[in-house]
Amino acid sequence: MRAIQYIAKAAPLEEQSVADAAPAAGEIAIDIRACGICHSDGHYRAGFGNVAAPRTLGHEIAGVVAAAGDGVRDVRIGDRVGIHYLMPSGEMIGKERDGGYADWIIVPAANAVPVPDNVPLEHAAVMMCSTATAYHALRLAALQAGESVAILGFGGLGVSALELSLALGAGRVFALDRVEEKLALAESRGASRMRAGDEFDVALDFIGSGEVNAAALRALKPGGRLMIVALSESKIDFNPYRDLLAKERRIIGCSDHTRDELLDLMRLASAGRIDIGRAISGTVPLDAGAINAVLDDLDRGTAKLRTVIVRK
Repeated sequence: MRAIQYIAKAAPLEEQSVADAAPAAGEIAIDIRACGICHSDGHYRAGFGNVAAPRTLGHEIAGVVAAAGDGVRDVRIGDRVGIHYLMPSGEMIGKERDGGYADWIIVPAANAVPVPDNVPLEHAAVMMCSTATAYHALRLAALQAGESVAILGFGGLGVSALELSLALGAGRVFALDRVEEKLALAESRGASRMRAGDEFDVALDFIGSGEVNAAALRALKPGGRLMIVALSESKIDFNPYRDLLAKERRIIGCSDHTRDELLDLMRLASAGRIDIGRAISGTVPLDAGAINAVLDDLDRGTAKLRTVIVRK
């Protein structure tokens, strides 16, 4: 089968021919129909996370079950599924295990997430990471109806965060981004541009800038929560008493999500309470050049949100 793989640090991904395999007991083979291109993949391509080469990247995966190993009972051939990217071992598909920039993938049947018939597979793929990460952050923040949310970085995660914040009853949502087109898009979907003097209950960090995070921390209302989501080693400079303790603010790290949260998202999408299609700016084929171009665009800073690899 074809796979677009990470071969060397800071080098373009390359197409490789990888031997086909059959699912073992408890596993399923999935014909990949959609795989989101996440900015995390660009970080891995650059060397962040010490990804071993060769590795097939891609962790926002959805497709159709094509084969099943012995003992698989709850998943059937022909089922439409997304893939929870965390393996039972804790390894991540698309980082420690080969991922979705390929024709097929074999995973434990327990990692399959049923996709309702009225949810497009492209939307389901994005929900496997981008939307799920935003949802997990909002759940860890214990967002209450009527509270305000600041979205720091309005990309693929930011659009999902806006959809989810409104669905969960946020009173007001602010957006911050350096790209004017993204801010205009955020406004068109119900957010307000963040300005000096704005205060909010929850801030979601999708940028990874210590300077931005420090400013957001100081803008939190008493009891506010700064959720650190972006992959970054940028330091946050703050006064522990003035900026944190005195107003009982909190800084909370947010990593990954749970399978149950993915099931929640499928229900929300199926009921029409969130529309993740709004996060998808375009599609590309399973082609190394096209995928590298998308990752390059993300590294530069782009007006586009989420691009999805689509195979028919």
